[in-house]
Amino acid sequence: MSPCTRVRAHSPAAVVLAVTALAATGCGGTGSAASGDDKVVTVYSADGLKGETGNGWYDEQFEAFERKTGIKVKYVEGGSGEMVQRTDREKNNTQADVLVTLPPFIQQADSKGLLARYVPEGAAHIPEDQRPANGHWTPLVNNYFGFIHNTDKLPKPPTTWEDLLDAKYKDKLQYSTPGVAGDGTALVIKAVHDFGGRKAAMDYLGRLQKNNVGPSSSTSKLAPKVDKGELLVANGDVQMNYAQAETMPNLGIWFPAARKGKAPTTFALPYSAGLVKGAPHAGNAKKLLDFLLGERPQREVSSIGGGFTVREDIEATDDKAKELARLMKGVEVFRPDWDEVATHLDSYVSDWQRATGS
Repeated sequence: MSPCTRVRAHSPAAVVLAVTALAATGCGGTGSAASGDDKVVTVYSADGLKGETGNGWYDEQFEAFERKTGIKVKYVEGGSGEMVQRTDREKNNTQADVLVTLPPFIQQADSKGLLARYVPEGAAHIPEDQRPANGHWTPLVNNYFGFIHNTDKLPKPPTTWEDLLDAKYKDKLQYSTPGVAGDGTALVIKAVHDFGGRKAAMDYLGRLQKNNVGPSSSTSKLAPKVDKGELLVANGDVQMNYAQAETMPNLGIWFPAARKGKAPTTFALPYSAGLVKGAPHAGNAKKLLDFLLGERPQREVSSIGGGFTVREDIEATDDKAKELARLMKGVEVFRPDWDEVATHLDSYVSDWQRATGS
């Protein structure tokens, strides 16, 4: 069964195993994140929204939230799959208050009973078909799957998947691990879509393995390697890589086409947030979710975070929003069947492991 249904997006605005605990102004993290302090909220999140130098969307919004409420954000970061696994391991002694992951891991977290119902203020401005009926999670920042290339050593990026099989990419190509990293899982989903089925996609990924450096639990760690020229190509996502490019001048974003003559393709890969079931600071978690979906934070998704607002009532007009719109021009956007992917995620990962010998 194919996990994808084709649609076209007319406007982008309408549209990893180590865990790193990071500290920044207004937020911090430890191996045991929860605290008895009532003025705290703990966020477990996929990487990408926190800046490399403390200037990301999370950095700005967490600091603003603490100024407004006096509530300190404790932050723990890792791959989407690892964040779900960690939350699941801790469900009898819950540490996290808010979980933020990419699909299909937010759906997986919900199916494991890790999330509680809460519909944040502002959620009504998110299209109904982009949020679950049970109210267990909410899209937070819109984003798209993509690839990056080194613009100095590879000024013109490849155009198709087939191009990546060229010998010049041997040990110069790497992608994050499916089943651990959200963007790594996304690579498999896009391959299945572009090659017209799972078998053809796995056959291709098996051939690509001769050029692949090897596993990476974190997608965000690939960009510095590409920027330095250690890699020519890696996977990523538009929001994270666009934000990283401010301090990594040799990063270029591109989208592979299924084959020559076809339009490049991608799909929405939104950061999605849910209230953790049994959260030790549920009230504070709700306040944070309300805040992050507020008009000002959502308007700053593009200008600060390099992403796309999830609210249809907000039209970003800043220079970065315009540049992001140009980047997406001519790219065909399809919509995966996330419920199908989440239900069969283990088999997707198993097939990939067999195909690549990973």
